[in-house]
Amino acid sequence: MRHSLIIPKCHFPSLQATPPSVIAAICCKLPLLSSAIVKATQCDAFNVLVNNGKVAGQVIFHTHVHIIPRRKGDNLWSSETYERNPIKHNQETKDLVSGIKELLFPPQDDSAEGSTIPKEL
Repeated sequence: MRHSLIIPKCHFPSLQATPPSVIAAICCKLPLLSSAIVKATQCDAFNVLVNNGKVAGQVIFHTHVHIIPRRKGDNLWSSETYERNPIKHNQETKDLVSGIKELLFPPQDDSAEGSTIPKEL
């Protein structure tokens, strides 16, 4: 089955290079477009996919979002393909979380602007 793409008019080679306003505009259109695609294709559901970077399967280096219609039993891929294992809250996990938090919320002096990312994330 074929799928649809949402492609911004301006060129951005990756998701990281795409301005937040463009990503927000794409995301705002997802409910409307995906509903129309599901109805038009008479599918049960859909996946939203971004291949970001060569290793992730990106072959067209222009930001775009795939809307992939799905039917039960289509065997496109299954979320149960790989055995699900519970997350282990070990030192490696704690170190990863700490490293990500440091990148998102670097130590700042009082004169610096604060991050706009909520600390709950």
